[in-house]
Amino acid sequence: MSPLRPPVVSTANAIARAWLVLLLLTLGWDAAGMDLPVMSQIGTPTGFPWRHHPLLETVLHNGGRQLATLAYLLLWGWVLWPAASGPSRRERGTVLALVTLSMVTVSLLKQASRASCPWEWSAFGGTAVYTSHWNLLTGDGGTGGCFPGGHASSALSFLALCLPWLWSPVAGRRRAPGWRWLAAVLLAGGLAGVTQTLRGAHPPSHTLWTLVICSAIALAGWRMARPWLRADSIQRPVTP
Repeated sequence: MSPLRPPVVSTANAIARAWLVLLLLTLGWDAAGMDLPVMSQIGTPTGFPWRHHPLLETVLHNGGRQLATLAYLLLWGWVLWPAASGPSRRERGTVLALVTLSMVTVSLLKQASRASCPWEWSAFGGTAVYTSHWNLLTGDGGTGGCFPGGHASSALSFLALCLPWLWSPVAGRRRAPGWRWLAAVLLAGGLAGVTQTLRGAHPPSHTLWTLVICSAIALAGWRMARPWLRADSIQRPVTP
């Protein structure tokens, strides 16, 4: 009999199914045209009354951005610190690379986007005509550069942080830390997305697509790195 192997395939399939469900839900939201009705419940013909609310703008938006910068610096420290237990340095370096790639990708997509933010839409006192954020050929009359959600990506880019535990390249590692990291990242990303929606900066679809993009980068990158990570784990004992 061949030796038992960790359930890599079943884990990969479960992750792929979860991502596919997320993609279908996001596509369904776009197809139903839900952004404008939702934003109409928040904004007025003269703008968004909560745009400059101190809690939303100063605490959650500006403060959240500073926390994301601190988290990224701490991630570098985690990678460089010579930890004797937990994920290997190779795993930690892969997480850092995927977090960075997610941030850069969202930033580049925003620069190329022709879609303007809701507070520029004509329905809320602006000059932009509401069109799909997938309209890549013509502008909407506004400044563009709004899609996907940059503020949400400051949290959702850290999705790869859960993978050393939830999709470990070695058998026997506890999954609990990974679930905690996943919950923390999703909570922070959701809070950032809701904050920007209430301020009129991004409709819900921008946050959903940011989640789709960041999770795709994290999962695809980790999947490609697994053979390299597994080879490294052979030389060191399994740690939680």
